[in-house]
Amino acid sequence: MSTSSPFSRRLVKMLRRPGVLLGVVILLVSTVLAVFPQYLSPSDPNFIDYKAIRLPPSLSHPFGTDTLGRDCLSRVIWAYSINMQMAILATVFALVIGVIVGALVGYYRGIADLIFGRVVDAIITFPFLVLVIAIVAVLGPGLINMYIAITLVGWVYYARLMRAEIIAQMGNDYAAAGRVMGYSDRRIIFRHLLPNAITPVLVYWMTDMALAILLGSSLGYLGLGAQPPQAEWGVLIAEGRNFLTTAWWLSLMPGIAIVLTGLGFSLVGDGLADLLRPRQ
Repeated sequence: MSTSSPFSRRLVKMLRRPGVLLGVVILLVSTVLAVFPQYLSPSDPNFIDYKAIRLPPSLSHPFGTDTLGRDCLSRVIWAYSINMQMAILATVFALVIGVIVGALVGYYRGIADLIFGRVVDAIITFPFLVLVIAIVAVLGPGLINMYIAITLVGWVYYARLMRAEIIAQMGNDYAAAGRVMGYSDRRIIFRHLLPNAITPVLVYWMTDMALAILLGSSLGYLGLGAQPPQAEWGVLIAEGRNFLTTAWWLSLMPGIAIVLTGLGFSLVGDGLADLLRPRQ
């Protein structure tokens, strides 16, 4: 007789799906490359060799070389550190702030909900990317300012989702029972409502990390994110934009890395949605 829990069985079943397994493998490889680039890259990403300028992919340089003779494979590998950092730091603060604000607003409603609604309307009126670019332009280019800008805009989307989930959970019997038994508001919100409402937010977070990589690369391409000579995928694509016909590998290789990493987060997010979806 099996002693495994239903959650364990669902986890194993999820990992047997080819798409989810592919996503897990991609994220594991991406994490290893991000943590240990110094051991996995074939050379120093900033080593300049004027005798090897814009060499096409070969056995000695599998991804070719750039306009300064730097090894593109090494630069793509070192870029994993910055871009995976973007995926986490550009979203985790928005996640925490949004979850707390959304839970409090959804529970107390009233004037707090009214003010929150006006703030949301003011922020979502503008396209997300345009608003982030405007804030970064004011603060100045750089990774830290990019994280601040994304957090200032992105927390709203987490808060909206959490507010809706908290309101839905408050209609259940256990929430009413907690109030009848005299539990404090903090206990009801953070020990009872929040654990039952967090699932859609976590699934959204996985997808948002993929979007954060794309957004961070876009800002790097525009010169508002990571700054040269830092190896970052958007910066690498920008460096090769003038050589698309003669040195296509300069922009293609980091572009493939963006697509694969984003695909990994999306596939794992789909699997996580199925894993955490309530079963009747």
